[in-house]
Amino acid sequence: MLQVFIEVPGLFSIKEKRRIVKSLKDKLIRKYKLSVAEVDYHDSLKYIHIGAALVSNSKVYGESVLNKVFRFLEDNVEGRILDSSIFSEKY
Repeated sequence: MLQVFIEVPGLFSIKEKRRIVKSLKDKLIRKYKLSVAEVDYHDSLKYIHIGAALVSNSKVYGESVLNKVFRFLEDNVEGRILDSSIFSEKY
């Protein structure tokens, strides 16, 4: 699981923010086959909090994909990543 907290300055409406979030979610789902959601700050014009999850039978593979997702976000996000976390569990 990956969580990313992003600061997005210069937004003027929730509609504009939702367009950015939807575009970002669609790109991640299409490129990496993840489950993605905006998990917090839904009504904030300044912050986006995205969560992404991947299920795999290989911890190494899962972490590798999530690291690629993070690098993709660093290169393509319309804002500044303030914090991120990758959680992985093997049962």
